[in-house]
Amino acid sequence: MTSSKTDALPLLPPPRVLVVGDVMTDILVRPEGPIIPGSDRRAKIGVLPGGSACNQAAWLAHRGVPVALAGKVGRRDAAEQARALAAAGVTPRLGIDAERETGMLVAIISDGGERSFLTDRGANDSLSNDDLPVSLLAGLDLLHVSGYALVAPGPRAAVMSLMAVARARGIAVTVDPSSVGFLEEVGRDNFLGWTRDASILFPNADEAAFLSGSTEPREQARFLTERYQTVAVKRGPLGAEVATSELLLKAVPPAVEVIDTTGAGDAFLAGFLAARLGGGGLEHCLAEGVKAGAEATTRLGGRPPARVSSETAS
Repeated sequence: MTSSKTDALPLLPPPRVLVVGDVMTDILVRPEGPIIPGSDRRAKIGVLPGGSACNQAAWLAHRGVPVALAGKVGRRDAAEQARALAAAGVTPRLGIDAERETGMLVAIISDGGERSFLTDRGANDSLSNDDLPVSLLAGLDLLHVSGYALVAPGPRAAVMSLMAVARARGIAVTVDPSSVGFLEEVGRDNFLGWTRDASILFPNADEAAFLSGSTEPREQARFLTERYQTVAVKRGPLGAEVATSELLLKAVPPAVEVIDTTGAGDAFLAGFLAARLGGGGLEHCLAEGVKAGAEATTRLGGRPPARVSSETAS
């Protein structure tokens, strides 16, 4: 069922954007040197709320966009997850799984800020139509879907049903593929078919290469813009580019001291969409995206600073 216990949460404006995807708890591990098999290595370890969709929603709120997050969590920490979203300025629309725990991810962060992941999807794999009623679409300008929500058959059917209703109502739909590993698991043609009617696709460099079958940016743009109106490709420290059938624009990020790249792509997406919802042209959207992505790398974790104090949100 969808949680309705929001009386203790701060009052937030009606959402213009609904983000659908995974809710996770992130365990961030920064070893003080190479991992030694069979022995110890000192490390900085932190536990933070995470999940790509949640991070995207939090960065959208950080950019001033009224936003809600729909996902599935375990009963044990459902209230905590809702408070964390609300503290970030995101309206939580969380279903509760009585059997499974909230998903969990371990991120091992290298000295250069690059990450390796170990993932337990937990309650995310039980997302259903009951958790995504069409009433969530009321008043929306945009439905954004994290590709992780398309991994398992049950959640995928529920999400695709909501996407279809949104398109029928004239609500724009955008998609982030989220993981090249996921794309390889489900197959390129399947993913392209599931998401073909999306207004904007937000792949990273590896995802763009896999989906297009090419490592050449112009060929990637040509292939993908035959299937999506707009494609914004995230290329990490190299910046990003946005393409339509008529143009290809590139931008490089500002120089910053990188601490952790977790959530940089999510922040890019939020910066881009916030500018787009504000009526900005593609060049402006791209510039705002790379600026937001660079900002995200200057702090530990995948979300911006909380907008609401824990005292207010508790």
